[in-house]
Amino acid sequence: MRPLPPLAISAMTTSAATGLGLASLREALRKERSGLQPAGQVQGVEAPGWVGRVPGLEQALLPEAWQAWDCRNNRLAWLALQQDGFVDAARSAVDRYGPERVGLFLGTSTSGIAATEEAYAQMQASATPSLPPEYHYPTTHNMHSVGAFVGQALGLRGPGHTISTACSSSAKVFATASRALRAGLCDAAIVGGVDSLCLTTLFGFHGLQLVSSQPCRPADAERDGISIGEAAGFALLEKEAAQPQGWLLGYGESSDAYHMSSPEPEGRGAMAAMQAALDRAGLGPESIDYINLHGTGTKANDAAEDAAVASLFGSNTPCSSTKGFAGHTLGAAGIFEAVLSLLCLQEGWIPPSLNTRSVDPEMRAQIVLQGRKAPLKRVLSNSFGFGGTNCSLLLGAQA
Repeated sequence: MRPLPPLAISAMTTSAATGLGLASLREALRKERSGLQPAGQVQGVEAPGWVGRVPGLEQALLPEAWQAWDCRNNRLAWLALQQDGFVDAARSAVDRYGPERVGLFLGTSTSGIAATEEAYAQMQASATPSLPPEYHYPTTHNMHSVGAFVGQALGLRGPGHTISTACSSSAKVFATASRALRAGLCDAAIVGGVDSLCLTTLFGFHGLQLVSSQPCRPADAERDGISIGEAAGFALLEKEAAQPQGWLLGYGESSDAYHMSSPEPEGRGAMAAMQAALDRAGLGPESIDYINLHGTGTKANDAAEDAAVASLFGSNTPCSSTKGFAGHTLGAAGIFEAVLSLLCLQEGWIPPSLNTRSVDPEMRAQIVLQGRKAPLKRVLSNSFGFGGTNCSLLLGAQA
């Protein structure tokens, strides 16, 4: 595979259970502060496990002009866009290149499905045979709702895709944007992901017996499942930038199609994605300073990823899962952890696998339990979804 020139990440932001914007995430990483809390009531229903809620989202409102798009997912997207001057950065790109030359590539797993859940709850409560008249599927639940909303809110008219490949969705947008930029379809690309809490995912994962009754403990000998979170994040990709936040050096995708909800036990698809990211950057495994693991905290996921990492990198590369900070944010995990990894590059900081107390003795990778300073140049961030939809992003402090 021929190495590709790096792409500049000229602006970025993310909001999750750790707080709104980059400053709150940076502080959470340094203080090793988790945003997880008992699930409690979700849409009036007692939910299982622990969750990562975005603070202030319950009070957030869309501007009057966008009320037709009102749902929890689009409110989360709008709230996140307001952080770290990202709207200004996006509009500056539109001014530089023109609205037709800025692409938009977003990931989500369930989009605004909570709006449909609420509509059915109202229908049942009122004992009527039809959904409430104010419910509008195309601008809420529809998978492209968030992409269409963000595109209109930012005044974009370039190519726009919404990707839904479960937990790899907002990692794969970097790959899609990279191809669009190199094909000449756009001159800049906004990438990101949005996924908000809903009953479908909370009880769906609970039905699979994958939700932990405590804050998730990735790679722990006593791990017993995930903690679901919500998040949104965005990044602006350009071929060049005066003051980049970091660089996309490579990406790798694979589809092992082993099982609908279980990873391939030997991690062969995960390893293929990581190897492809290295190949696109023209780098070897020894050049990676830290790996941000997908690390959900389930027995099967952590073991399969560990097999892949150990096979490719051995046990010398520091690794950790950051799911303990904000939970597994599903379709937003890729962007949230990519931004987190870029902050680690900026700060020279390897975060711990938060909440992990005793590493499973069968793990071969080097799991970090205490955060530490380190001179980081390149970080690999993994996102692996149901059905074997794998994506690895190779991010750098310099081109």
